[in-house]
Amino acid sequence: MARPPPLQELPPGYTPPARATSPQIPAGSLKAPLWLRAYFQGLLFSLGCGIQRHCGKVLFLGLLAFGALALGLRVAIVETDLEQLWVEVGSRVSQELHYTKEKLGEEAAYTSQMLIQTPRQEGENVLTPEALGLHLQAALTASKVQVSLYGKSWDLNKICYKSGIPLIENGMIERMIEKLFPCVILTPLDCFWEGAKLQGGSAYLPGRPDIQWTNLDPEQLLEELGPFASLEGFRELLDKAQVGQAYVGRPCLHPDDLHCPPSAPNHHSKQAPNVAQELSGGCHGFSHKFMHWQEELLLGGMARDPQGQLLRAEALQSTFLLMSPRQLYEHFRGDYQTHDIGWSEEQAGTVLQAWQRRFVQVSVRMGKGGARGCSLLLPLRSTLSLQLAQEALPQNSSQQIHAFSSTTLDDILHAFSEVSAARVVGGYLLMLAYACVTMLRWDCAQSQGAVGLAGVLLVALAVASGLGLCALLGIAFNAATTQVLPFLALGIGVDDIFLLAHAFTEAPPGTPLQERTGECLQRTGTSVALTSISHMVAFFMAALVPIPALRAFSLQAAIVVGCNFAAVMLVFPAVLSLDLHRRHCQRLDVLCCFSSPCSARVIQILPQELGDGTVPVGIAHLTATVQAFAHCEAGSQHVVTILPPRARLVPPPSDPLGSELFSPGGSTRDLLGQEEGTRQKATCSSLPCARWNLAHFARSQFAPLLLQSHSKAIVLVLFGALLGLSLYGATLVQDGLALTDVVPRGTKEHAFLSAQLRYFSLYEVALVTQGGFDYAHSQRALFDLHQRFSSLKAVLPTPATQAPRTWLHYYRNWLLGIQAAFDQDWASGRISRHSCRNGSEDGALAYKLLLQTGDAQEPLDFSQLTTRKLVDKEGLIAPELFYVGLTMWVSSDPLGLAASQANFYPPPPEWLHDKYDTTGENLRIPAAQPLEFAQFPFLLRGLQKTADFVEAIEGARAACAEAGQAGVRAYPSGSPFLFWEQYLGLRRYFLLAICILLVCTFLVCALLLLNPWTAGLIVLVLAMMTVELFGIMGFLGIKLSAIPVVILVASVGIGVEFTVHVALGFLTTQGSRNLRAAHALERTFAPVTDGAVSTLLGLLMLAGSNFDFIIRYFFVVLTVLTLLGLLHGLVLLPVLLSILGPPPEVVQMYKESPEVLSPPAPREGGLRWGLPPTLPQSFARVTTSMTVALHPPPLPGAYIHPASDEPTWSPVATPAASGSSNLSSRGPCPATG
Repeated sequence: MARPPPLQELPPGYTPPARATSPQIPAGSLKAPLWLRAYFQGLLFSLGCGIQRHCGKVLFLGLLAFGALALGLRVAIVETDLEQLWVEVGSRVSQELHYTKEKLGEEAAYTSQMLIQTPRQEGENVLTPEALGLHLQAALTASKVQVSLYGKSWDLNKICYKSGIPLIENGMIERMIEKLFPCVILTPLDCFWEGAKLQGGSAYLPGRPDIQWTNLDPEQLLEELGPFASLEGFRELLDKAQVGQAYVGRPCLHPDDLHCPPSAPNHHSKQAPNVAQELSGGCHGFSHKFMHWQEELLLGGMARDPQGQLLRAEALQSTFLLMSPRQLYEHFRGDYQTHDIGWSEEQAGTVLQAWQRRFVQVSVRMGKGGARGCSLLLPLRSTLSLQLAQEALPQNSSQQIHAFSSTTLDDILHAFSEVSAARVVGGYLLMLAYACVTMLRWDCAQSQGAVGLAGVLLVALAVASGLGLCALLGIAFNAATTQVLPFLALGIGVDDIFLLAHAFTEAPPGTPLQERTGECLQRTGTSVALTSISHMVAFFMAALVPIPALRAFSLQAAIVVGCNFAAVMLVFPAVLSLDLHRRHCQRLDVLCCFSSPCSARVIQILPQELGDGTVPVGIAHLTATVQAFAHCEAGSQHVVTILPPRARLVPPPSDPLGSELFSPGGSTRDLLGQEEGTRQKATCSSLPCARWNLAHFARSQFAPLLLQSHSKAIVLVLFGALLGLSLYGATLVQDGLALTDVVPRGTKEHAFLSAQLRYFSLYEVALVTQGGFDYAHSQRALFDLHQRFSSLKAVLPTPATQAPRTWLHYYRNWLLGIQAAFDQDWASGRISRHSCRNGSEDGALAYKLLLQTGDAQEPLDFSQLTTRKLVDKEGLIAPELFYVGLTMWVSSDPLGLAASQANFYPPPPEWLHDKYDTTGENLRIPAAQPLEFAQFPFLLRGLQKTADFVEAIEGARAACAEAGQAGVRAYPSGSPFLFWEQYLGLRRYFLLAICILLVCTFLVCALLLLNPWTAGLIVLVLAMMTVELFGIMGFLGIKLSAIPVVILVASVGIGVEFTVHVALGFLTTQGSRNLRAAHALERTFAPVTDGAVSTLLGLLMLAGSNFDFIIRYFFVVLTVLTLLGLLHGLVLLPVLLSILGPPPEVVQMYKESPEVLSPPAPREGGLRWGLPPTLPQSFARVTTSMTVALHPPPLPGAYIHPASDEPTWSPVATPAASGSSNLSSRGPCPATG
């Protein structure tokens, strides 16, 4: 069978062969892809017809199902634990954290409350008595809060963390020590007598005033109590701890203070101390040996002279330590104060929280009339933020106080995770208004305001149901879920609503009323499915980022997109069907209870005659009849025009593309607008401004301008330049997410974090040693590991005059001390082979330890007393005495144990020493079990940038790996390793996710479009968008963290929304590449633009967030992404398609007609409307369908519409230019009942 030549090569006199009466696919065309798409569209058509037939039932059941899922929000859990949110799932950090919790439990040893003082004037010195006096005033105010709970009074002295309270046999002394034992407060005030004022404990002895640290001289007190009690062991304990006179032997900041003790060095001289000199080298707590606070913990912004002497500083810091709930419970368990209240760990936590709440309430009350900071960040479950201290200073003070708590982060996350009802409601109302106004029309039959309202409400319900389903699946919510996802999902979901609504109003003429919904889904369902699937795949790929918070956000976004897809494809067509019924009944839009004023009218138009010219190849749905009438019907939206046979039909002068573009949906409208006289007689016409729309703009102005040769060149150059700049900007992107980016600016929390980052960038970390190796025989490897870790650049070195603060060093030094005491007692004869009663306490301890053999059968060997040493010449503890000596050290040196922060597991057994008891039982010391957990504490300093953290982490990991080769299993622990180790592999995960997603997007597009060529162009544009977004982040100063990574990965899926509609419209359109690109723009410009505007409106509410983090990392990035998607989808992609686009899937074939001459090839410079002058006087009808030659296999339920008896130019029933996707087979659609 002969086939016609290509469309653009038709000769002027070409007439189709007489036998070409059946449609067929030309050789070389893609038969299988077209059949598959036709089959899929046939299914969508059947689905739409079924929904239209039962629209009421579908709407009711859909709303019922989505409403039921939305109830799942009642069981939603908001996760605010930083470890649960940010620790990489399955990583070594996660495994190490699990090991730590398995051995030590969930609770930390203590919580830190910090107070920073800085001058209001930049660079002012704070090392003055006046500045320290203001610091004392703020700290005192922060420590005097009390609460009453369970009938008891709780103050700071009861709930603070106390280090190493010794066990004393004398009950009176033990109770006095318990009341007096100081809280651990790291403060520069400890260099002075005033530091004692922060300690709230007191004790009473007959005949003496109340004993407090402000008047307590431990040496004098022991002398006074010596005749009444045996306190030799306690005296030795204080001597080894180097307590001395405690605070009363330190200078007074204000010697004029009436309570300044006479023992103070400057009491008599009344001279103010040299603050810089006193603080040089740091300060000490009540114990000089175990409580040394280094300068870096107390002072910030220090300046020194050339000799290294401290001259000035710009910041002071005090740190209060509170017990954890478990510690508070253990401390008061069995105590007489709590025996009558059923004391439990839960009650201990309640006490801590109540004290903290009271603290905040008092601070807010005292803050009236002054700056209160950001009180919205402090819910009832607020922690100790020390805000009261901030109000303790006078308003005109030259100093300012910044306060924070280690648990304030939880408060910030709680406030961060709270849903702002006002912003959610405002955002959805704004979207409702936009959808309604956008879809309202002057023409009552085309107005869809109610559809817009219903669509936005349906998307809102779908978002709620998706989140409810996530809650039912156990996916915890977080700040990103509550602050971002409702608005992002709204913007994405409404895009498809606009697409369906636009397609529904542009149904091809002649579509039966009962098939309108099916025809709409047939044309747009593929696009909606492709974009929704791409979104879900993108978010599922973003879940590859192993950060729990972002993985949960990605999974929730994918589920919400899936619910939106179900709502748009199943429920929204029912809404469209009901609106069609409303128009069929001629009811007003929105106010559907009232009848429409638009009724059937007849419009007489002057006779028109087809003049010279040709019928262009691109004509679609153009019908000319001898006589017709104009009928403005709300149901079918058809307008039929009377045309007496005299006038000429000429192209509208306002259409720059002439014959290359002709809107199928607006063909009759264009006929009505041919002549001014005709428009004057049209009684159903609207105002000129009302006739303008985005599709008209795309057809008449945008597409003709864009698709000119010089315009294409300019577009390619500009986008190439943008890509080049973005590649440069990508080199500027730094890793990291500072805590100051998360906390709202202008708040006291932000001021504290900024001051801390600037002056006190210190982090407490620990080097944890695990089980699985013998500590006793691995001491050298442990010392080497400590030395390697201490040599790291970021580790704060220990002062040369002080021993390393680790349990192994403390333990060894303690053994050396008791060995020296034993040697002295043995030499003097106070200790013999069979008795140690006359020796010192330390000598007696060494005596008992030296007897141990470690053998259960013969545990003691008196012959070893002089033949062995506790520590050998190499500084290693005797392996056979290691675990026995550990029990003795833990029981006899509580201050050293507390200072070492060893946290042994299993804990060594308790053992009470009595040198006067030399029975066998007392001599047998139980050995500690082999250690499975111990730790060396360190301080990291100078960590300002993410690169600093990464360098420190890599160094620590390298030290642990080297120790592992020696058999020591160890790992670093602390916040830098919990929250910054993700950056070691973040970029690798990012590139992996992007590459996998681009491949998946290519496969999805190739599968649904059935055209790898087009899918490749789409993926190319998406890759450019991702690179450009990444580069713009660099120029905006947005750092790369897990959150931008998720947005960058999701940008691929979101970008599909802007590209696939244009690509699909191009793929299924007839004609040259320019014509097809222009036609695709005409059909998709309006819905894509409306979708972008709706996305921007959804994101607009993020701009009102109190958190700059939300604005910078979500609103700005997503807004830039939306604008990039709009530019690439409507500017770059059409240009690429017009140059590199694939050939058309279908070609036009002609049915023999005696009355219609074939169209000649287009003339140079454009096509013209009209028929040759040989046209008979009897008018022929040119059908409104683009003819397609296609022989698909018969589909289930498919049928062919009978051909008209009138001679036609285009006989095939499948319209190829009436929508973005138009190859289909349709089954019969029963009438709507």
